[in-house]
Parts: sequence; C-alpha cells; structure tokens
Amino acid sequence: MTSPSTEYALSLLASLADAGVRDVVLSPGSRSQALALAAAEFETAGRLTVHVRIDERSGGFLALGLAAETGVPSVVITTSGTAVANLHPAVLEAHHSGVPLIVLSADRPLEMRGIGANQTTVQPGLFASAVGWVRDVEAPRSGPIDHEAVRTLAREAVAEALGGDSHGALGRSRGPVQLNVAFREPLSSGEQSLPAARPEPIELAPTAAPTALEVDTDPATLVVAGHAAGPEAEAVARALGAPLVAEVSSGARFGPHLVSSYRALLDDPDFGGRVRRVVVFGHPTLSRQIPSLLTRDGIEVVVVRAAGAEAYDPSRSARVVEAVEVSRASSGAGSTDDAVHRAWVGRWVHTGRRLLEAEAEAARQDPDQTDATTVEGASDRSEAAEQAEFLRREVQLLRRPVTRRALAEALWRVSWPHDRLVLGASRLIRELDQVVPGKKIPVHANRGLAGIDGTIATATGIALASQRDDPAAGTTRVLVGDLTLLHDVGSMLLGLGETRPRLQVVVGNDGGGTIFDGLEVAATASPEAMTRVQFTPHEVDLAALALAYGWRYVEAATRAELDQALVARYDGPVVIEVPLSR
Repeated sequence: MTSPSTEYALSLLASLADAGVRDVVLSPGSRSQALALAAAEFETAGRLTVHVRIDERSGGFLALGLAAETGVPSVVITTSGTAVANLHPAVLEAHHSGVPLIVLSADRPLEMRGIGANQTTVQPGLFASAVGWVRDVEAPRSGPIDHEAVRTLAREAVAEALGGDSHGALGRSRGPVQLNVAFREPLSSGEQSLPAARPEPIELAPTAAPTALEVDTDPATLVVAGHAAGPEAEAVARALGAPLVAEVSSGARFGPHLVSSYRALLDDPDFGGRVRRVVVFGHPTLSRQIPSLLTRDGIEVVVVRAAGAEAYDPSRSARVVEAVEVSRASSGAGSTDDAVHRAWVGRWVHTGRRLLEAEAEAARQDPDQTDATTVEGASDRSEAAEQAEFLRREVQLLRRPVTRRALAEALWRVSWPHDRLVLGASRLIRELDQVVPGKKIPVHANRGLAGIDGTIATATGIALASQRDDPAAGTTRVLVGDLTLLHDVGSMLLGLGETRPRLQVVVGNDGGGTIFDGLEVAATASPEAMTRVQFTPHEVDLAALALAYGWRYVEAATRAELDQALVARYDGPVVIEVPLSR
C-alpha cells in the first residue's frame, strides 16, 4: 500500500515535471525520503534528471548552475533542519541574479514543531526577503490526494520562479521560491506508481510595454552592459549609435560598437567626460569607473531591469524601465546625424583598441632580452634572419612563466560559442575584463553577490546542462583563484552513478587571496597582519586533492604547457593548476 507521503511526493513531482521542470538536485535525508525515492523513479521513466550531492550547499549551487544554463527552474530537495539552511548562499545568489530555483524542503508536521523535536526549526520563511513566494504544506493524511490542488500548487511555484503568476503574466522578479512540505510517518513506501504525464509547460507573456529611447541629435550616449545583460545591450548600442562598454560576463561583449580598455576612457575627460546619457543593462560589478559615472551630476541614467534582477541604480535617481525600443526624434535624423554618431562611436572604439594593442605589446616584451634593432648590423639582416629572430622570441615567450594576463588571454583564445566559460570571483575575472577583446561566447559568473562560494558546483551544473542538451557542446572551463577552489572543494565529490562532465577547473594558484593586496589599507597596515588575515596563505597540494576526488590533474607552469593543457581532450573533469606569483 502506498503511504500518503509517497503518494503526495509522486503527485507533486509529476506536476512539477508537467510544468516544465527538468532537473532535480537532492541530498540524502530521512524526512525527504519520499521525494528522493519518487525522483529516482521519475528519472528511470525519463521524465526528470536527478543529481545527488551529499552536501546541500553544493547541491544548491549545482541547481543554480543548471537553471542559469537552461533558464528553467531547477528543484533542490533537502531534508529538515540545518539541511535547509545550507541552501541559503545559493538562494541569495539566485535572488540577486534572478535565477529561477525551487527549494523543496521536507519538514516535520505541525505537532512536532515548537516542542524541541529533533531536526526541527522554523523552515517557512527561513530565507527571509530572498524568497518572495513561500508555501507551507501540511503533512498529507490518509485518504485521497487532491491531485488537481497539487498540480495548481506546482504550477504556481514554477510560474513564480520564472517571474510570473499562475495566470501567465510576466512582470515580477525571477528567482527562488520555497515549497515547504511536511511529512508524517510512515515517511515512504516501496510501492511507486507514477501518475500519467500531462505536460503543460508554463508560458509567460510580458505585461509592460517597452519604453522609447530616442537617438540623441548631439551624440553623448553610452551603453553599459553589466553581468547577464544579454545580446539586447549590443543591439541597442548599435541602434542608438552609441559606444558599448560590456563587462566580460555580460553576454554582450561583441560587435562593432564594443569599447576595449574602457576604464581608461571613462577616466578621460575627452571620452567619459563628454557622456550625458547612460543606458544600463545587467549588473555592472567589475570597475569603479562605472558607478562613478552613473552618480555624476548632469548624467541621465536609464536602467533596463531584466526580469528577476535588481535594478542597478547607485545614484538612486535613475529611470528604471522593463524594456526599451529605439526611436528617432520627431524631427528625424539624416545622414549628417548618422555620420556624427559614427564619429562618436569610432573615437571610442579605435582609441580603446589602440590602448589594448599597446598594453598587449608591452606585456609580450621580455625585459631581459636586447632589442634586436639595437644590435650592430641589424639593418642589414636578411629576411630569413629576421624570421629566425621572430621565431626565437616566440619560443622564448612560450617558455616563460604564466602571468595573469597570459592566463586570461589563453583561456579566452581557446573558448568558442559551443564551449562554456565560468569565471569565479577573484582577481582573474577582472583581468579578463581588462584585457580580452570582443567575442560572442557564453560566459557565466555568480555576480549577484559576487561571492566565491559555490563556483565549482555552479560550473558543474552549467556543464551538465549544456552537454546534455546539445550533442555538439564543447568544454566548460571555470577560471578560479586557489581560495575560490578551496572554498568549494566539496563540490568536486561526484558520487558513483553521477555524470562526470567535460569540465576544466583552471586554478590560478598564487598561494592565497592576492585580490586583497589591492585594498587601500594594504599600503598602511602591517604586512604580517595583512598576510595572515586577508591573504590567508596555504600550502595545499592540489595534485593530491584532485587525486582524492578522482579528478585528472595537470600542472601548467609555462605558456606552452598552458596552451597544451587547455586544448587537450579529457574524458571527465580535470584540475589545471597554473602557478602565479603574488
């Protein structure tokens, strides 16, 4: 006989799958056993994909990565007590990034709450303002389950996670929701009879009309694309005749209006000083120049708030809109206006490119080598001698240790649209943002709160989803600092039976948190104190660590070794350690 707990779990998961959910992440536990065993049956039937992680924090970020890649809410199942609290970091990131997530937390029934029962706490509302939709479901009792009520509840949860409502209207914030379901004993039964599939995916329609943005007659507009801005930012920049400043994880770092070396230009009165209107997409987080520009007097700021994300408005005075469409002024715009806009964009684009090329050339120079043009008789050298000299320098360059810039450039160079690139919160994402040119490739990062936690788990979710859904999908590469890796090292544990994706974890290892060396206080604080409490040095053997978790390990100490490691084909996950100087 099927227990009420099992019958309810089967009905709920069937309804979630019918509403479009594809992925369930779960961690083992007693109170959640009916949900976990039902999920396994749905996977066997091909109606859900199940991912098992022993650590709920890793499970939460894995679900985040799956949802970030697919755009579909993932379900993460936990048992009661501290298990639910371990999801809080991932829930916060999902909230601030606008990633759809359904927390399905198992709980004790009402009669066990508030009496000191084991593994019992106040779970509904545990995530406070990070979760705007919570339902506390009473433990099912003996008797028929109201399957239509369960179906309605599941559809509401999926719609709310996607930023809409059960009536199909889109306009709220995407993000995490919580279904807290209590269970009484018997907590499950062995009999599992799956309800018939009744697929009816949630479809949401926008309710807000787009706001008109007029092309300025006197060009002074700049488009800023922060994290997760998407390709719309690039299209709007072209339509407005405006330069485009696009962070590396914006999804808009491409196109003819893209500005390189934008920090220097924003600091320049002849460029940043002439901006009078800024249109912001996404969440800029990687420079001080952008918030400084947006809070400057005389700047009109228009923020296009993506569904589910907070409006980025450091001035607290921006015009926040849901969508935009570009229009010409009523007086029209002729070829003269277009030429003026081309000149405005061209100055930004060409100057930025020259700055980037100059910086790249300076980085290639080896100060220990004599300039060939100063050698006696150099002007009379043959073409063959010049070619030999060029090749000698190239070989020497490949033998040099890897710098942060070289690491950033190499990773960007080998990644293509069928790959995925995930960037951890460290110095290295800023390095990429400063030095890599435009390229239309998928880049992910947890920039909602820009924390280092959960990066390996998030990247694993992105790799699993992309490689499952696209047979031609390439490699997922995640670039992290050593502390980012160590903070999420538990996510390297892939249990028996779990899919092992093509995942390269590229670790820039400088022995600690060198990002803190850039703090202003570092110039005056005790070096010993800064080292101990900010840099936090370590001597972890990453090769042994990889071996312990069953991963491949490669050390890439030179540029040639790095290039070879990044393009090699690995059957499963690999750690590529790149030693860096502090």
